[in-house]
Amino acid sequence: MSMEITQVLICAQSPDGKVRAAAEESLRQFQEQNLPIFLLSLSVELSSDAKPPESRRLAGIILKNSLDAKDVMTKERLIQQWVNLDPLTRAQIKESLMRTLPSSVPEARHTSSQVIAKIASIELPRKEWSDLVERLLSNMTQHSSSAALKQATMATLGYVCEEISPDDLEQGQVNSVLAAVVQGMSKPEQNAEVRLAAARSLYNALDFAQINFENELERNYIMKVVCDTAVSGELEIRKAGFECLVSISSLYYEVLEPYMPTLYDLTSNAVKGDEEPVALQALEFWSSICDVEIDIQQECDSNESESPSAINHHFIEKALPMLVPMLLESLLKQDEDQNQDDGTWNLSMASGTCLQLAAKAVGDEVVPLVMPFVEANITKADWRSREAATFAFGSVLEGPSIETLSPLARAGLDFLLNAMGDRNVLVKDTTAWTVSRIFEFLHSPSSRFSVVSVVNLPRIMSVLLESINDSPTVAEKVCGAIHNLFQGIEEANLESSILSPYYTQTIVALLSAADRKDAMGSRLRASAYEAINEVVRCSTLSEISYVAQLLREVKDRLAWTFSLQVTSSEEKERQTDVQALLCGVLQVIVQKLGASDETKPLILQSADEMMTLFLRVFACRSSTVHEEAMLAIGALAYATGPEFSRYMPEFYKYLEVGLQNFEEYQVCSVSIGVVSDISRAIDEQIDPFCDAIMSQLLKNLSDARLHRSVKPPIFSCFGDIALAIGKRFEKYLPFVLPMLQGAAELCSSFDPKDEEMLCYGNQLRTCIFDAYSGILQGFKSSKPDLMTPHAAHILLFIEAVFRDKNRDEGVTKSAVAVMGDIADALGPEVNTLLKDRTFHTEILGECFESGDDQLKETATWARGMLGRVLVS
Repeated sequence: MSMEITQVLICAQSPDGKVRAAAEESLRQFQEQNLPIFLLSLSVELSSDAKPPESRRLAGIILKNSLDAKDVMTKERLIQQWVNLDPLTRAQIKESLMRTLPSSVPEARHTSSQVIAKIASIELPRKEWSDLVERLLSNMTQHSSSAALKQATMATLGYVCEEISPDDLEQGQVNSVLAAVVQGMSKPEQNAEVRLAAARSLYNALDFAQINFENELERNYIMKVVCDTAVSGELEIRKAGFECLVSISSLYYEVLEPYMPTLYDLTSNAVKGDEEPVALQALEFWSSICDVEIDIQQECDSNESESPSAINHHFIEKALPMLVPMLLESLLKQDEDQNQDDGTWNLSMASGTCLQLAAKAVGDEVVPLVMPFVEANITKADWRSREAATFAFGSVLEGPSIETLSPLARAGLDFLLNAMGDRNVLVKDTTAWTVSRIFEFLHSPSSRFSVVSVVNLPRIMSVLLESINDSPTVAEKVCGAIHNLFQGIEEANLESSILSPYYTQTIVALLSAADRKDAMGSRLRASAYEAINEVVRCSTLSEISYVAQLLREVKDRLAWTFSLQVTSSEEKERQTDVQALLCGVLQVIVQKLGASDETKPLILQSADEMMTLFLRVFACRSSTVHEEAMLAIGALAYATGPEFSRYMPEFYKYLEVGLQNFEEYQVCSVSIGVVSDISRAIDEQIDPFCDAIMSQLLKNLSDARLHRSVKPPIFSCFGDIALAIGKRFEKYLPFVLPMLQGAAELCSSFDPKDEEMLCYGNQLRTCIFDAYSGILQGFKSSKPDLMTPHAAHILLFIEAVFRDKNRDEGVTKSAVAVMGDIADALGPEVNTLLKDRTFHTEILGECFESGDDQLKETATWARGMLGRVLVS
């Protein structure tokens, strides 16, 4: 087979289906029967310039796919498969790949670079292929090296840095890589392809340069070369240079101050005079600076008593007098057919985004710099001026204080409402977006600064309900404006609403917008239903009859979707999208009507019909609609309480499928949440299903294929089940408690520098405590002694969590609740466990100093429980 692989690879790309299928089967058999020779043959094919380009291309693709995959479990299997190859075969494959780097065929070089990086990602962390970096660097220093080899080497170094962690290289190797890359970018290197590859390589290597950026001489040299690259004669090289500056602004913000004057000149010149791809990156530099300073400010605001981890140099504030005019000027560079919904990204959109971030970063100071531009341009005959002025005003509505913005918004709202009738679609689109942001940030009936009142509301509603019939893009923004208008009422938590007179006509208008035939390809339908959800959430008792009518309408619409004639994948996708949106509306209606004893009978009357519809939805094999239907069923279970038990025999088979759905893990996660909802709703009536549920949940916890995010909610689910069935949970303890203890130990191993893992760790710990709370409360009245042998471990876990300063308040609250549960369930036994220990009083003291009222309330209850059982 190895002798024929060239021909088989060519046949595998044949337009003839039979020829292609036969070749693919031959390759599959070769791979299964002799994997080492198969991979070696592919590497030889890729490395040989005598082979046809098409066979080399496919050989490289198959080789790369034999080392990596998006799916975590598949990727781990492929890694193990490579590691298990004999060392000689691996060495031969790597040698073939290295021989491909000088190839005259660019595609072969490119593929080889990527495969080398994939292998490096496996071997370098294992301290293997130790001479890789040295060999690559030697390619850059040998006089005989061709430009093609240097280009491929630079690309390979970049891919390797992208694939591995900074911990995988020694600092000496990092220094050598950076030196080679920066040298490759510098002007003495005449070949443009090498310089471009070097610049792209540096972008990936910047994560490794922490120590180098701490050294002023090295930092100055790197910054000089990057700045020189940003003014190169070649567009792609300039773009790559600015991409490096964007990355540097995020990674090394704290050392940028000496370079800011130069960087302002560079970015300003690029925005004003360079080609758009370069100008966009120059704007991205300032957006990145904004992001960093916003993060620092938010950290300061959330930790007022602690010193921030980074210093805010206020680069945006200092640059405002020069930066804002540049951004405003760029807002005038719209595309003729620009559409904010189609992912358009040009100088106007990028400048608006940067202006929004700048407003969040500096607050009030941006307003006086923007308003003269708005006032000077908003009435001009040129549509570009009107649109830019409106965009500018909308961009500064988040960040500055309500006191500063509210008078401006009040004065300008009527003008903007008139502009909703502008003859230019883009002006109308941006105006609707701006009005929506006014309602989002400056509309709160409980605030004396609200821009909406009984005086201007009739005009507002008249314009919105008329403009919802405009083009799909404008209509979508209008739906957003309606959503934000009603949300302001909801957040004010008022018993009566000034929007009540408009309830019915708003719902009718939104339903009509969702039905529009020209909504295909836009977000109009989704935005319309999202707005309906918000209208329902903020409805008061006087509108309940309208909500009941809407319930009937949405049920009818969902039933109608099953009668559609579906003849194509597009129609099937459209059907499931509509079903998902309708299930979402039903969920919100059920939550609204089920929250009050006065309106709950409306849900009970419709429960059978809704469950029938939801069960029909499950027959449609779509993860999106399954997820929404599950969420709606969870709401229905909560609303109907014990009555929901009659649906369990029929519903359980679908619930089980959801719990087993590892591939679409969001569905699995939602299904676990529904088990919790049902447990709380029907209590001990869930017992007949618990053996199967618990067995599946325990399997899920043990299965490495399941996405990490799904596992913490399983622990919370254990607590809900234990609370529901009480003493009957005893038979699951030998399986559940070791899982909880193992997860608790895992929490202590998370890297405190990894923010993502810290967040996950906090979620995991909260869910572990939820499980313990449910189990302790479940056994409290029947068999509390079952938990006595485990109480010491639980208390040790609570103490360990208390000593960890990376915990959030949610974890603290859950830990304190478990302390109270232990005291409540185990009584005087706790006295012995806490003898000569003080952590419990320390953690309670910390809670009472918190500004979180719920945390204080939980701590007060826990202190009461402990006080009953502790004796001096």
